[in-house]
Amino acid sequence: MKKRKNFLIYPFLIMSLFLVFTSSCKKDEGDLPNTFTDPRDGTVYKTVTIGDQVWMAENLKYLPEVVSPEPGSGIIPYHYVYGYNGTVVADAKATANYTTYGVLYNLNAALAACPAGWHLPSDAEWTELSDYLGGESVAGGKLKESGTTHWYGPNTGATNESGFTALPGGYRDNRGGFELVGHNGFWWSATEGRIGYLWLREMSRYSNYLYRYIDSSLGSGYSVLCLRD
Repeated sequence: MKKRKNFLIYPFLIMSLFLVFTSSCKKDEGDLPNTFTDPRDGTVYKTVTIGDQVWMAENLKYLPEVVSPEPGSGIIPYHYVYGYNGTVVADAKATANYTTYGVLYNLNAALAACPAGWHLPSDAEWTELSDYLGGESVAGGKLKESGTTHWYGPNTGATNESGFTALPGGYRDNRGGFELVGHNGFWWSATEGRIGYLWLREMSRYSNYLYRYIDSSLGSGYSVLCLRD
């Protein structure tokens, strides 16, 4: 009879070990990076929670149309891909700059670029991010991807301890040229500082600042990072 009892215990031990194992697996799955799939084109973005905010941790890649850098307007929405001089969306998406750094948008394209449930962050929301990370004098380093795979050296202060993984997509200037990919990243806010001027954010390979400044170049092309509603 004693042997019979021991025999019956073994299945319960095996079942208990199985439950512990599956519980552990579920925990690991929950620790995987969060993602969002844009239903408009199927692009999958990493997301990151910083304080009370949820950000896309990649420059937006939404590209309904593309133009060469020559056309510029503060009114007509334009979408650019750094270094691409054509008008074929599939060709633009096949470039390394699109894959790594995403799309550059003029203001009116940027205002409409984020998918449903997300929006172009306001100046105040950028400031909330900066303040949470210790202020603009150190926030850039905590937001930038570390190393020199996508940033040129020295990439001062870059730790990416926030998980934001900011990349330097450069910009399309108001004269129709592409500038500073690998050196600097520039991002729109949705907030007008004064008539015809918008607040922007910038990060540089030479600094750990998250720069805040006002610009009237509404026809220039800058990157977009979307914030969850």
